Amino acid sequence: MRSCRTILSSKELLKQPEKTFLRLLQSNGSHSHGMLFRRARCRMSSPNIDVKSSNSSSKINFGEDAEPIFKPTKAVILTKMTRYEYEKTVCEGMSDNEFRDYLESKDSDYFGLLERHKNHYTALEVVRKALLDSNIETRVVGRFGLDQNVINWADVIFSAGGDGTYLQAANKIVNTTKPLIGINTDPERSEGNLCLPKKNYSAFGFKSALDKLLNGDFRWKWKQRMKVTMSGRHINDDPIELHDQQLIFPEHRFTEHVGEDEQVRTLKNDRNQNSKWFPSRVLPCLALNEVFVGESLSSKVSYYEITTDNTKKHKQKSSGVTICTGTGSSSWHFHINHLTEKAVEEILSIANHVSGSNYPAQDRDMVEKITKTFNSSLRFDPSEPLMAYTIRDPIRNAVFSAERTGGFAKKIVIRSRMWDACLVIDGGMSFKFNDGAIATFEIAENQALRTVTMD
Repeated sequence: MRSCRTILSSKELLKQPEKTFLRLLQSNGSHSHGMLFRRARCRMSSPNIDVKSSNSSSKINFGEDAEPIFKPTKAVILTKMTRYEYEKTVCEGMSDNEFRDYLESKDSDYFGLLERHKNHYTALEVVRKALLDSNIETRVVGRFGLDQNVINWADVIFSAGGDGTYLQAANKIVNTTKPLIGINTDPERSEGNLCLPKKNYSAFGFKSALDKLLNGDFRWKWKQRMKVTMSGRHINDDPIELHDQQLIFPEHRFTEHVGEDEQVRTLKNDRNQNSKWFPSRVLPCLALNEVFVGESLSSKVSYYEITTDNTKKHKQKSSGVTICTGTGSSSWHFHINHLTEKAVEEILSIANHVSGSNYPAQDRDMVEKITKTFNSSLRFDPSEPLMAYTIRDPIRNAVFSAERTGGFAKKIVIRSRMWDACLVIDGGMSFKFNDGAIATFEIAENQALRTVTMD
């Protein structure tokens, strides 16, 4: 159940069980309070956001009514790095027997990894051949080869892998004219929510998907993305690509900001530590799914100040913050906030005990319906120019009240009070975000990602 601009956690539902579950019970399942709220928000006017765009400075029409014309002559396929390739890279220099022994020492299935590696490249060849047979010049690149020159050369980008590969490509595409289409190469082991539906259009069914595209039997879909404007000492530092770091220094994958604690403490009395003395800049990549803000080590408490839509500033301590788009609302955001049927049953029982009501706590069908209605309300359409945020594991005591643990916003501002923190975009690009740094989050409406949807 979603109240106006607030996502309620299971603990918060206990504070107002009658109000919350009465609305759920009155809902018919297809018109939940959350869905009605989203439609109302879509009709509200929103301020134009000044976005640096390589495409156009005018606001584009985000809808599905653009003419479905797909006539590319050049295509790029971004292929994923298989687990077998990753392990091979980490173990460079080992003989085949040594490599197999190494994997077996970790209880990893060498032959299983090798088989899935071969299956991926078989699927990749199916996609490549289908494009070539349609007279589309095609290049296959890995993530290190997908640069702006390659993107500018192509008329369309295909990702061959899963959601991770799709996000890697999305981070590199900066305008609304270059379509990105995801192809799931391992439908048995990967859900691939960002890819074409795997039931009919996985890699081995790509020929039928391509025929539909070339015949105009599809709809354009624009997915909103988030821009981050940051100020502070490290705004001009190069981001750390977490995937690349794991390849180069796999034993250091959790220490991307090592040494920052000592550096900040040494300079903490210098006025240059105050972010107001530093200019701001828009970070060089856009978030399609979500941004995480918090301490680099999850065992450390994250301390920060947060403001949403110019409301009063709140100081928070928690396990960090996630901020998502509509695309990301079905990912990490959903898994943080969703309720289980067991939780709903227990809350209904407590509501009955506290209020003397008679909610159907033992009615399995009703509990299932309420659970599905609540969980469905957590998702919103990728084309909506809206963000949802969640405070993870907020600390509640006499100092920190954690009144707002989640909600919706057009603009979010976070000031870091942390010593060894990071701001991570789509799980891949990490920026230092230490004491005094300020990050402003907004939807980059002029830089939505062009993709397709088909029946």
